[in-house]
Amino acid sequence: MPTPTKGPRLGGSPSHEKLILANLATELFRHGKIKTTETKAKRLRPLAEQLITKAKRGDLHARRRVLTVVKDKDVVYALFEQIAPRYGNRPGGYTRITKTGPRKGDAAPMAVIELVEELEVVATTAPAKKAARKAAAQQDKVEALAREDEAPAAAAPAAEAEPDQDAEAPENASGDKGAEDQDNDNKA
Repeated sequence: MPTPTKGPRLGGSPSHEKLILANLATELFRHGKIKTTETKAKRLRPLAEQLITKAKRGDLHARRRVLTVVKDKDVVYALFEQIAPRYGNRPGGYTRITKTGPRKGDAAPMAVIELVEELEVVATTAPAKKAARKAAAQQDKVEALAREDEAPAAAAPAAEAEPDQDAEAPENASGDKGAEDQDNDNKA
């Protein structure tokens, strides 16, 4: 069990609180997510995370330690054989608490606590994001420099290919000179 918290307990006595948390953990592992009050969800999270960590070890001693909290053998089997292997590479953070609205009867703040699916995309850490941005900026600079080197080389042959302004105007496709050239010929 996690360290006892200061202040009022969830039940009337410490043993009652332990039973409440054990039942919540059993239902969490059975259904994958449960809806409860925010306070109970916050108290359940450390216990559930410890039980999953023990289940990841997978040995007999860990199984017996989990059985002292979760009394249902079917749930313990599912925890060790199905739930724990999903989190083999994950160092922690197996549960998520999502706050929902207040309960209708007494306006108690409610929350949903659920097991996090391993298939989710793990968010990249800030240093990794920064390094990725820096690498992308460096790549952009290299590409820009390469384009600048190619641009003057490509512009030089194009300048040589342009006809001189002093040369005669080309004839139209029909072989006639342009209208301006005909006017100039008539005046001369």
